[in-house]
Amino acid sequence: MTVGIVVMGPNFDKGEGLIPAVVQDDRTGEVLMLAYMNEEAWLKTLATGRAHYWSRSRKCLWLKGETSGHFQLVSEVRLDCDDDTLLLKVKQVGSAACHTGYRSCFHRKWVDGDFMTVGEAVFDPKEVYR
Repeated sequence: MTVGIVVMGPNFDKGEGLIPAVVQDDRTGEVLMLAYMNEEAWLKTLATGRAHYWSRSRKCLWLKGETSGHFQLVSEVRLDCDDDTLLLKVKQVGSAACHTGYRSCFHRKWVDGDFMTVGEAVFDPKEVYR
């Protein structure tokens, strides 16, 4: 069986212009964050090799690491079978992907009926985001 190259891209229409992007450390496989991309963020990411996202709260394009210095260099991109979710494998430059100071945005774990923080913060967000 031969697998051919199919040229297509994410379907931004399904999510009213936005699609989720799961971000994973390319070396360890750790899930670092979930963000959203619009077509502009997608094209900027492809053009620069640095992860760009759409900030739903600020309603603007966002280069990950622009303020903190914790950039994400994209090493691999995968598209799901429905063409509406991306998986970015990245080299995380800097110690954290999470704006709260943790390496991963998924630093809280459900334990005995409540969420418990696991891991340690690697920077103080009050110092980074003045």
